[in-house]
Amino acid sequence: MLLTPMRYKTYTWPHNPRTCTLTRERQTVVRKVPFGGFCVQDLGTTARVLQGEGEFTGSGAYDEFRALAAVFAQSGAGLLSHPVAGTWSAWFVSLELSEEPLPDYVRYTFTFREDGIAAAGLTVLKTSADTAASSAAAASSAAYHTVRRGDTLWGIARTYGVTLAELIALNPQIKNPNLIYPGERARVQ
Repeated sequence: MLLTPMRYKTYTWPHNPRTCTLTRERQTVVRKVPFGGFCVQDLGTTARVLQGEGEFTGSGAYDEFRALAAVFAQSGAGLLSHPVAGTWSAWFVSLELSEEPLPDYVRYTFTFREDGIAAAGLTVLKTSADTAASSAAAASSAAYHTVRRGDTLWGIARTYGVTLAELIALNPQIKNPNLIYPGERARVQ
């Protein structure tokens, strides 16, 4: 089975990391009740945490690691797409060079943590000045794509030369980036 490459913000891995571990826990509280019983209360799930390890090899190994480190240096959460874990908003919380570097080999470890605001369905509000300025600019240059059978947001983004994160930001009506329907209109500009 051919897996799609892992992506975060503007960075696409040239090959998927060697190992990835996705952790998600359910928080519970056990309370004693009178006469020796107990009650378990479900407090919900915690944020997803994706940890992994990979390597870059060949003459461009250091350049590839520098590109990944540059994305790590960017502030804010971004869209993480993993071929098995799916697509979700996450923070790039750690990047570590895990051995003595060799001329053509770099081994690294990483950690992503799910963005709690996006996971709860909340959005960060902009000021009215920001909203008015962006609405006026957007109205003058908006372009749309009508979804056809077999379309994916990745494919639409590639066709119109935008990143997946930009396409998702332009289309807040699409709640699940992995689920679009024929006939839907997706804003692409």
